[in-house]
Amino acid sequence: MPETNAQTETASHRAAFGARVQKLRKAQNLTLQQVADACGLAVSTISKIENSHTSPTYDVMLKLSEGLGTDLVTLLDSVPTLTPKAAGTGRLAVSRGGDMARLDAGTYIYEPIATQLKNRLIDATFVTVTARDVTEFSDPIRHAGEELVVVIAGAVELHTDLYEPIRLCAGDSVYYDAAMAHAYISVSEDDARILNIVSGASMKGEFLNADT
Repeated sequence: MPETNAQTETASHRAAFGARVQKLRKAQNLTLQQVADACGLAVSTISKIENSHTSPTYDVMLKLSEGLGTDLVTLLDSVPTLTPKAAGTGRLAVSRGGDMARLDAGTYIYEPIATQLKNRLIDATFVTVTARDVTEFSDPIRHAGEELVVVIAGAVELHTDLYEPIRLCAGDSVYYDAAMAHAYISVSEDDARILNIVSGASMKGEFLNADT
């Protein structure tokens, strides 16, 4: 069965991301093993990403940026920031719906926002939740920082390692410590869509997720 335009675009974004990871690694003369040791990831995981056989989850992207000594901006290779028309220090980034990178990680499809800005205090991402059962996650996601999620469309169920599952519908939101293991599944007929805002996750430091 031929691929749809959306599938072709997703594959293109996945290949571009893998190529950037490989380019950054080779520019520093690092082996897969060296990056794996620095990231706390399996060599096979990094190899699959570089060869566009898989897309990384948000926490894996953070680990990759840490291990490669860079940030999400460089990894995602986004468009430049806008130039102000007057002197000043205010930063501004516009994310156009049709221009955002689309990374399909299987359980989630990530569309990071404002990736043009380095050293951001928050990381925001539109996420399409495709998972329908928590068993689809090899490991629940956990990472540094605090997280705010707003459900935009559909309904999701939040699973954590400390609380009973919580059902959230469009317009609902939840705020929590992202070091707590967490995973979302869609409980609506169609894939759910959420806005995920994380504070503090891009800062240097120890990441808390188990090997992926």
